Amino acid sequence: MNPVDIAVAANESLAEFSNLLIKSAMAVYALAFVAHIVEWVFGSRSKVARTAAALTAQGAGRSGDARTAAAGKGADKVSVTVRTSGGTEVLERPRVVTRSAPGRRAGVPDGPGAAGGDERGDLYGRIAVSLTVLAFLLHFAAVLTRALSVQRAPWGNMYEFSTAFSMVVVGAYLAFLVAKKDIRWIGLPLVTTVLLDLGLAIVVFYTESDQLVPALDSYWMWIHVSLAIVCGALFYLGAVSTLLYLFRDRHEAKLEAGGRPGAFATSVLERLPSSASLDGFAYRINAAVFPFWTFTIIAGAIWAENAWGRYWGWDPKETWSFITWVGYAAYLHARATAGWKGRKAAYLALIAFLCFLFNYYGVNIFFEGLHSYGGV
Repeated sequence: MNPVDIAVAANESLAEFSNLLIKSAMAVYALAFVAHIVEWVFGSRSKVARTAAALTAQGAGRSGDARTAAAGKGADKVSVTVRTSGGTEVLERPRVVTRSAPGRRAGVPDGPGAAGGDERGDLYGRIAVSLTVLAFLLHFAAVLTRALSVQRAPWGNMYEFSTAFSMVVVGAYLAFLVAKKDIRWIGLPLVTTVLLDLGLAIVVFYTESDQLVPALDSYWMWIHVSLAIVCGALFYLGAVSTLLYLFRDRHEAKLEAGGRPGAFATSVLERLPSSASLDGFAYRINAAVFPFWTFTIIAGAIWAENAWGRYWGWDPKETWSFITWVGYAAYLHARATAGWKGRKAAYLALIAFLCFLFNYYGVNIFFEGLHSYGGV
């Protein structure tokens, strides 16, 4: 057999093995999804009313409501009576002595998380994270073997970009957990969207393992595209936090106005961090990633000059990358502008991420441009 034929056969074998690993990772992600569902459904609800307690106490403090009983001056606990579906419960919370800007809620505690604060729920949560780690290792191996099968960066077409993107999303999430950042509340939406992304990659975007066209065969592919993937993965975490912030903020406003939470709010929203925590997490991520997204666009322009002889030509991919940049710049500016903080700024962040998604999916599907030869 010709040595070249042997090499090609070995590459094809690696590509097939990569496909098998992707499907195996999807199976484990599905198990993690089930474990997260069980965590949220069967976790104890005994501590779910903490937000209602805090907001009820704040409202009572303003209106002289007799249901809030404080010990004397200098006491460090406040007892609050809360009516729940299981009857009447007396909760204690630390006295909060904070000063907040007008319109900001002070002293609203984070929810107990998906586990509800009990051992049973926490067990399911740890199982879900463990399965996510195993799925990530299989996912990483799949991307690596895909790269080895063609001896290049494993993001030369939409299939490869999708598999690499979702791998980095999971890696970023696990890195936050390793750094002792309690963001397990992202776990359920994360594994759900990763499964959808990998499903689309296999069913819609699958492309046979092959070499790159000459214009893409450049070291700038390692710099420009890898940065785009990392930035997009972190923007995704920020977008999930922003979306949950909008739900949680509306829930807190309803409680503060004396409304009664529904079943969805009791089961899900009360377990999340407070709206202020969610908003702060999203802002810190978006603000930190924005300079790298700026450099991603600059790196793309430099690569374009090397490949096509011009830095910028308003190609659809270039245009929507710039629109995404404008969206996040508007969000960051809104955060510093009076009257645009909170929900208005959050809407801008979600619009900016939708622009990123359209650049990720829509441009390759609906437009023809110089980036089209990268493959759908």
